[in-house]
Amino acid sequence: MAESIVQGVADLKTSDDEPEPFTVNESGIELEKPIFLFIKAGSDSECIGCCPFSQRLFMILWLKGVVFNVTTVDKTKKVPQINDALGSVNPPVLIFNGEMLTDNQKCEDYIEAELYPPRYPRLACKHSNSNTVGNDIFAKFSAFAKFRGNPNDPKREGMRKKLDQALSKLNDYLLEPLDDEIDEGADDNEPQRSSRKFIDGNTMTIADCNMLPKLNMIQVTGRALLNYEIPHSFDAIYRYLETSFGMPEFRETCPHDDEIVYFYGGRKPKARSSKH
Repeated sequence: MAESIVQGVADLKTSDDEPEPFTVNESGIELEKPIFLFIKAGSDSECIGCCPFSQRLFMILWLKGVVFNVTTVDKTKKVPQINDALGSVNPPVLIFNGEMLTDNQKCEDYIEAELYPPRYPRLACKHSNSNTVGNDIFAKFSAFAKFRGNPNDPKREGMRKKLDQALSKLNDYLLEPLDDEIDEGADDNEPQRSSRKFIDGNTMTIADCNMLPKLNMIQVTGRALLNYEIPHSFDAIYRYLETSFGMPEFRETCPHDDEIVYFYGGRKPKARSSKH
């Protein structure tokens, strides 16, 4: 899936000039400057690895509709051109306008600032609560997944309950109508439920790029290793995941399930004929 961009990477350089997102050819047509995204490689050093932060940036650039180059990076392998470009920095790494960015938040801010409407869609949330809902889910899951004691230990059950509580808040938010969904003429005795597709509306935003990779990791690892399922009563989360897997921006940027399981201590995946 991910294609190599070794050729030309060594020629990248930073500039003291103010960066311009476009250049112009002899015909006066604007051309996009190259954008390079380096993401974590999987177990075979080529496929997409398990890294929600890598997938997050991959999704954002895909949703922007911009032409970009993506390559998977295994830092244990010595590829001179990539090592020269990245140095000791671990993926994800974004190189845009000759500038190297390694902090996810800075990458997002830079992409939003440089790739703006009307040429590119705005991916920022319209509703402030969409930016923070579910922020504690992955921390709760990580604590649960790292527990190595007796499966019947009350501490483990407490961690599971905390994860369920965090997921419940997301489920409730997905069910709650956003301000622009509320029907002022509806019967006050009948609670209104949102039917939106994603966290902030019917189009994907940065909030989805942040949340979806983590929900997928929870679902896959829970089933394979932890004897855990996202509670089926959280129907809004299941609807959200089902809708999102229909979107290539999410589906095609996901690592294989066995790469996720391997990351959390499962068996190493068997060799595959395709890279993704």
